[in-house]
Amino acid sequence: MKLGWLLLARAIYFFYSFLCRQLPERSYFLFGPHVSYTLQEIHKTGQNISNPLLLRQFIGNPHMGWKVAWSDRMVSLFTSILPTALFWKIFQRRIKPLPWWGFVLFLIPMAVDGTTHMFSDLAGIGNGFRDSNLWLAILTNYSFSRWFYTGDAWGSFNAIARLLTGALSGVGAGWFLFPLIEETFQDSLRKG
Repeated sequence: MKLGWLLLARAIYFFYSFLCRQLPERSYFLFGPHVSYTLQEIHKTGQNISNPLLLRQFIGNPHMGWKVAWSDRMVSLFTSILPTALFWKIFQRRIKPLPWWGFVLFLIPMAVDGTTHMFSDLAGIGNGFRDSNLWLAILTNYSFSRWFYTGDAWGSFNAIARLLTGALSGVGAGWFLFPLIEETFQDSLRKG
C-alpha cells in the first residue's frame, strides 16, 4: 500500500484473511506515526467499529499507516519461529526434543487468551469483559494505569498478552517440530 501497489497489497490482505481476523485495533501498523490504534481512533476515520466484518476491512490510510495483514498475535507467533529455529540449530545436541504434551502446554496460554477474546467479542467489539479487564484490575488492586487495563492498543494488557502467548506458541511449535523435521531428514539420508 505504501508503494502504491494496491492490487498486490489487496491480494495479500485477502489471502491472509483466511488465516486471521485482521481486526485493526489488534494489528500493527507500518509507515505511520503509531504502531497501533485504539477503536476510538479507528472510529474517527469514519470506520464502522460495531460490525467486525466491516471493521476488519479497515487497512489504514496514508496518515495512519498501513495495517499488517496478520494480527499482532499472529505476527508474534510466526516471527518467534525463526529465532527458535536458530536456537535449535545451534543447541540441538544439548536440548531434548519437546514432547507432545509440552507442546500442548505452550499452546494453552494462547488458547485461553484467544478463547476469552472470542467470548468477550460476543458482547460486541469494544464492549466485552476483555475490553475493560475489570477482573484484572481487581486482581491487581488497580496497580496499573486505567489505560493498561482497557482496549487493545500497544502497551495494554491485551496487546502484551497477545504478544507473549503468540510467541510462546511459536517457540513451542518450533521446539516440537524442528526435531521431528530433523529426524525425518536424517531418516531420508540414511535410506537414500
